[in-house]
Amino acid sequence: MTDAPILAGVPGSFPYSVFHERHPKLIERVIDAHPYGQAEQTALRKLLAESVAGVIEPLRTDAADGPRWAEWGRDLWGRPWGEAEFLWAESYFYRRLLEAVGYFGPGVWRGIDPFGPTKAAELASPAVADELRALADLAGVPEEKKRDALLVSALWGNQADLGFQLVAGSGARDERLLVDDSPVLWATLAAATDPDVCLIADNAGRELLPDLILLDYLLTSGAAARATIYLKPRPYYVSDATTADLSAALRVLRASETAEARGVGERLWLAMNEGRLVPRTHEFFCAPLSFHELPEDLAVEFACASMTILKGDLNYRRLVGDRDRTPTASFADLTAYFPSPVTALRTLKSDVVAGLPADRVAALDATGRPWRTNGEHALVQAR
Repeated sequence: MTDAPILAGVPGSFPYSVFHERHPKLIERVIDAHPYGQAEQTALRKLLAESVAGVIEPLRTDAADGPRWAEWGRDLWGRPWGEAEFLWAESYFYRRLLEAVGYFGPGVWRGIDPFGPTKAAELASPAVADELRALADLAGVPEEKKRDALLVSALWGNQADLGFQLVAGSGARDERLLVDDSPVLWATLAAATDPDVCLIADNAGRELLPDLILLDYLLTSGAAARATIYLKPRPYYVSDATTADLSAALRVLRASETAEARGVGERLWLAMNEGRLVPRTHEFFCAPLSFHELPEDLAVEFACASMTILKGDLNYRRLVGDRDRTPTASFADLTAYFPSPVTALRTLKSDVVAGLPADRVAALDATGRPWRTNGEHALVQAR
């Protein structure tokens, strides 16, 4: 381990597979999602070819973020994509994808989410209705078990429904959960006199729903007096949640055939009306930067929080730093800079991980499986 930034183009690495295996499939899905014309299709395929075998071209745009990207990429223009840091290269790929489909342009595709049909299809899937029906199973469940089930459901997102979590939470340890600092989260909130919670969202669709259900629990139980949910200001990383995705998820909850889900939707709607739940976007969340570089306004907001909850793999990478370091490095030390107490809810889908015992790392490595990237393990880490 070198503690060096993880690069995008090392053959055989996970980032290399993202650009050479995942992105080609993604581009074809985007082309199939909307009836784009030849100009958009050509621009998308040109971006793909450039990102796997060409050099990094600067943005040619009149969009407001153009000057910022010119600064962020000033040392990278004309260099192979693989020489860029993985976090930067991924972010720039998605920014260029929006440019290719005319998201910022004056044409008919301006402001149209290229990933919108996929998100909508997921929210309309039968699996969503099944998961929402499981909320009825919470009636009569002891408070501690209920809160833990909701937390773990938010952790795993669409990988396991709430009914499964209620069974899994019956006492046996989930061996896929490598770290469970949830007692720190609950104790920190319990000790606060007027707790504010910030939640930095990850994905839309089925994964946003358990996040919202968790927020409803925090607000109705008194664990949080107020909450702010941070969303992306525009489409990003395929499925990251925007304000439009938040509205869509709330509509699904309010229209559910399940009374418990409708109740969650109505309470959250009212909480937003009354200012107890505040949606927030910020350009920083689409920047190719780690949280070490928080702008002052966001840092001030987080500093006022009793707890900031970060969802998902990308936010974890930005929190601890997307670097090639030992997985036994202290999570508390790596996050000491963050302006509030922090909890990361993360399924492992990339190389970076911290805070694991050495014997657990050795056992995982001995399996020969790509445990850091296959999404089969998770963390609840708190400081």
